[in-house]
Amino acid sequence: QVQLVESGGGSVQAGGSLRLSCTASGGTFSAYAMGWFRQAPGKEREFVAAINWSGESTYYADSVKGRFTISRDNAKSTMYLQMNSLEPEDTAVYYCAAHYITMVVRTTPSHWGQGTQVTVAS
Repeated sequence: QVQLVESGGGSVQAGGSLRLSCTASGGTFSAYAMGWFRQAPGKEREFVAAINWSGESTYYADSVKGRFTISRDNAKSTMYLQMNSLEPEDTAVYYCAAHYITMVVRTTPSHWGQGTQVTVAS
């Protein structure tokens, strides 16, 4: 079973940038499609971005397209989310997730991290 640990969250002013990392252990990282989700206070968890096992295919929610970039380094068992032009509406707990199938990781991942807080001040 793969274990996922996020890092890189914090507080930033609107217009700023953050890079989140998700490091995997206990499994074959390159076998998994990976994704990022977020949950804002009082709202349901929502899909943010996903990447297939090789990194060749990426998917984004409309709300972050053009501002966020997902990537992965299989040699380091790590996935990243580069977040630019951050807005107060991006404030949420961000979770990384994994599943063997790319289309499924976008909706019902089989593995979750514990989350990292991102706060964007206006």
